[in-house]
Amino acid sequence: MSNRQSLILAGIFAAMLLLLNSIYIVDQREKALLFKFGEVQGADYQPGLHFKLPMIESVKKFDSRVLTLDNQTETFLTVEKKNVEVDFYVKWRIADVINYYRATGGQDLVAENRLATIINPGLRAEFGSRTIQQAISGERGEIMAALEKTASSRVKELGIELIDVRIKSINLPRAVSDSVYERMRAERTRVASDLRARGFEESEKIKAEADRSALTTIADAYREAEKLRGEGDAKTAEISAKAYGSDQEFYAFYRALNAYRDAFRDQKDVMVIEPKGEFFKYLKQSEGK
Repeated sequence: MSNRQSLILAGIFAAMLLLLNSIYIVDQREKALLFKFGEVQGADYQPGLHFKLPMIESVKKFDSRVLTLDNQTETFLTVEKKNVEVDFYVKWRIADVINYYRATGGQDLVAENRLATIINPGLRAEFGSRTIQQAISGERGEIMAALEKTASSRVKELGIELIDVRIKSINLPRAVSDSVYERMRAERTRVASDLRARGFEESEKIKAEADRSALTTIADAYREAEKLRGEGDAKTAEISAKAYGSDQEFYAFYRALNAYRDAFRDQKDVMVIEPKGEFFKYLKQSEGK
C-alpha cells in the first residue's frame, strides 16, 4: 500500500471519528446539557439527533423520568410527646436541568440527600402539631398536602419538581407497641372471660329451668296417671259390685274358680288343707243353688 493510500485511509478514519464525536442522540426519557469548555451552553434539547463541536463541546445526559426516594424509617415526636416511626417515599423528577446540575452536580444521590433534608423537617413539623390519633386517622391526607405545599418552593431551587409524597406506615416504637398490644390483649382476655362467665351463668339458668320443667312434667304425668288409675280401680270396683249384686252365687263361683286356678297352677304344688273347708265347696257339688 502506498503512502498516498495510507494517508487517504487515515483521513477517512479521522473524519469518521470527528463525525462520531460531533453527533449525539437525546432519548425521550432523558434531558441533556451541552457544555463548551466546561460551561453550560444549552439545555432541554428535544429527543432526536443533535450536533456538537468535537473536542470543544461535550454533552451530559440525565434521567427525566419520575424517580423515587424511598426514605429510611424516621422517628418523629407528636404533640403528645410520643415517638412514632414513619416510613414514607417521595416521587420527584428533574424539572430544570441547569439548576439541577448546579445544585447537585448532576448526581442523583446528592439530589436525594438534599431532598430528604427538605422533606424530613416538614414531616417533623406536621407530626409535632398533631396527636397520634390525628396523624393515623383522616388527617394523613392533610399532612401530605401541607408538606407538598411548603416543600415545593424549596425543591425548585434544586431544579426538582415534587410529584408526590406518601406515608407508607406510621408505627409506634417496638417497646411502646408491645406495651399497647399487651394492654389490648389483656383487655380482650378480660372481655372474653366476662362473656364466658355470662354464658356459663345463662347455661346454668337454662339447665335449671329445663330440670324444673322436666320435674313438673313428670309430676303432672304421675298425678294424671294416678288419677286415671284411681278412676279405673273405681270403675272396676263399681262393675264388680254390680256383678256381685246381680248374681252373688255366680260371682262367688267365679272367684272360687280363679282361686282354684291360682292354687293348682303347677302339678308339683301341694296344699295341706281340710277337705271339709269352705275352699272345696264347689268341688264337692256338681251344681249350685
